[in-house]
Amino acid sequence: MDTQFLESSLPISNPLPLFFTFYLILYLAAYFVIFRAWERNLRPLASSCAISLAHGTPAVFLSSLAILSDPTRNFNSPNTPLQSLVLDYSIAYFLMDLIHYLIFFPSDVLFIAHHLATLFVFATCCYVVYHGSFAILVLLILAEVTSLCQNVWTLANALRSDSKVADNVFDVLSPPFYVMYSVVRGFLGPYFVYRMFAFYSSGDADSVIPRWVWVSWVFVVVIAILVSILWVSNRWIEFFRERDMKVVKKKVR
Repeated sequence: MDTQFLESSLPISNPLPLFFTFYLILYLAAYFVIFRAWERNLRPLASSCAISLAHGTPAVFLSSLAILSDPTRNFNSPNTPLQSLVLDYSIAYFLMDLIHYLIFFPSDVLFIAHHLATLFVFATCCYVVYHGSFAILVLLILAEVTSLCQNVWTLANALRSDSKVADNVFDVLSPPFYVMYSVVRGFLGPYFVYRMFAFYSSGDADSVIPRWVWVSWVFVVVIAILVSILWVSNRWIEFFRERDMKVVKKKVR
């Protein structure tokens, strides 16, 4: 694909309102139309998964394309138009999902804090320093590469008590999803953050990315990785516990 042609055809005006409107319409369509037959307490979750599906995998491909469009690909490179577009696309999603949590799950402080921190990183990169999107987009790829599996897993988990199909999907999908998530969040993510920290701490980016900005980026990402590792560790514990219980039940029979 000719990325130069793509960048030259990008709109000059800020596309963020357009992207946000897209996610808002999709969320409302999911809540009132696509999932209208679902139980009322499950419709917000399903609608959140719908916009997450619209963001996650496309964001991986768009981020990859935006990174390839940058010939320098350095941690302190100026943002290209395509990279800024991808950041706006993600900012719009996190804004919409943040509103979802504030309305339906205001007590879920962890996810609300996650979204606020993510928005801070994206917004400072896109609208404050105008540099460093290479690092942010690589982190976005690592965060969203498991999005498709995670959303299907989430929906199957929500329906598994009432649906044998959903229960089977959950059982089949859980091991490969946990493995993929563990590799990305437990190994690839920390390795890239180490490279990111090593570069920024050298001072080579201080002229374009103030120290307080990159320090806050690294802090947010490290906390997110630690929480992700804790989350998947709990899923592994639950997985082996359920497997052992099934083995015991079979022996009793």
